[in-house]
Formats: sequence, structure tokens, C-alpha cells
Amino acid sequence: MVKLLLFCLLFIVSWPFALLALVAYPLVWLVALPFRILGRTVSAAIDLVLAIVLFPLRLPTRLLRAI
Repeated sequence: MVKLLLFCLLFIVSWPFALLALVAYPLVWLVALPFRILGRTVSAAIDLVLAIVLFPLRLPTRLLRAI
């Protein structure tokens, strides 16, 4: 709702910029999409490596809780 109001305000103030934003937004989203996918993949890989490294440290605490 806020985005729509901001767009309407931009359209009232400067309609060429509003139309440019309307056209440019999907193009920018398409260009940014591979970088977002790459960022999530790298983040998942870092989380996996961190979990593997920290597993030996977490194992004794889980064994002590089971007792």
C-alpha cells in the first residue's frame, strides 16, 4: 500500500520518472535475480561448512544432555 502511494506521489510530481521506474523495475529485478540466487547458494554452503566444523564441539553437549 505504501509503495502504491509513493508511486502515485512520484507520478504527480514527475510522471516521466514514474513511467521510467515502472519500466525499469522488472529489468533491474531480472538482472539482480542471478546474484540473489548466488548469494543464497554461497550462504548455504558457508552454513554447511560451519555445521560440519562445529559438529564435534556440539556432540559432547548432546551426549551429556541425554544422560
